[in-house]
Amino acid sequence: MATSAGMARVLRDMSARSGPGLIGGNPLECARVLGVDGVAVSLATAGSLSELVWSSPGVSERLEDEQYTLGEGPGVDALGSCAVVVEPDLGRVRPDRWPALLPALTGLGVDALFCFPLRIGGACLGVLTAQRTGVGPLTGAAMDDALILAAAVTAVVLDGGEHAAAFASAESAAQLHRAVVHQASGMISVQARVTVAQALVLLRAHAYRHELPLMGVAEEVVARRLHFRHTDDGPDPSFEKRG
Repeated sequence: MATSAGMARVLRDMSARSGPGLIGGNPLECARVLGVDGVAVSLATAGSLSELVWSSPGVSERLEDEQYTLGEGPGVDALGSCAVVVEPDLGRVRPDRWPALLPALTGLGVDALFCFPLRIGGACLGVLTAQRTGVGPLTGAAMDDALILAAAVTAVVLDGGEHAAAFASAESAAQLHRAVVHQASGMISVQARVTVAQALVLLRAHAYRHELPLMGVAEEVVARRLHFRHTDDGPDPSFEKRG
């Protein structure tokens, strides 16, 4: 498996930790080398949450947030199976495979998705996702580059450093794209007397039902303008608007 000259430059920048954030390097340049419109890396965190740590701006970030909100999609499948998920033509995907996500992908203008797990042994640390407007597979060279990139990102995450330490300990909200979601899930857990995992389900359900961004709903919870309550019949996904 050979690395292209373009990907070699991306990997050098990543190795030097040039650029902000946990991964370093330039995701836009990475997307250009792979022949896609955008890339993103999300890591698995405690409670099976997935945290966006590196992405090209725009559609890739919104795609990751949609998968996170809905709890379904190729990235979710790649994380669960620790296997590559390649869909070069989303128009040919069965509607019941990702029933909530597929309409959202149409709205985002995403026609092809390629997800590569960040593997270490039998464990999956996260997923590298490449997306493109326009159907068609990656070239053989681009597939090789993507697999090499996924291995390199895995090595960067395992290597540690100050950014990785902050991520692992959640010391800095700036390091966590979805820190507010983590905080809101903890608050809902107390309010509704459920586990943090169940609290995230309630948060996602409310965002999906009302067609709102997940992080926007989480911000309402953290600001104490939105309150999930417990009833005698168990957690109630309805809410009280305050203030």
